[in-house]
Amino acid sequence: MSRENVEVVAEVYEDWARGDFSTGAGLFDRHVTLVIDPGIPDGGVFVGQEGMTTYMTRFLEAWESLTIDAKSIRPVGDSVFVEGRQVGHGKDSGIAVELRLFQLWTFRGNRVVRLETILSESEALEAVGLRE
Repeated sequence: MSRENVEVVAEVYEDWARGDFSTGAGLFDRHVTLVIDPGIPDGGVFVGQEGMTTYMTRFLEAWESLTIDAKSIRPVGDSVFVEGRQVGHGKDSGIAVELRLFQLWTFRGNRVVRLETILSESEALEAVGLRE
């Protein structure tokens, strides 16, 4: 299943790299947990599809333009570990932002039950058991 999950996540990032963030919405379990690093504005824990939708709507509204592309994608147990890059321009500020981030996609079957965004590489590696 890990290989299939990697392929699914890779397809999502292909669209996100073009700025299409509608892709992947059908992957999430109705009880999904979205964890956003506290170093990211409005970071926190959002539960269920409603919580995820609320966060993502607020997040996407802040950008004039935004892309997120994957630099690397690999399976780790039931999760998919992604090193990504977010590039955008703030809607109100016009400020250009480029951010390195790590995302952990945890699957149960073919549904994503947890998506975590972490800014620190060492914390992300620790979260998936690749660093002690």
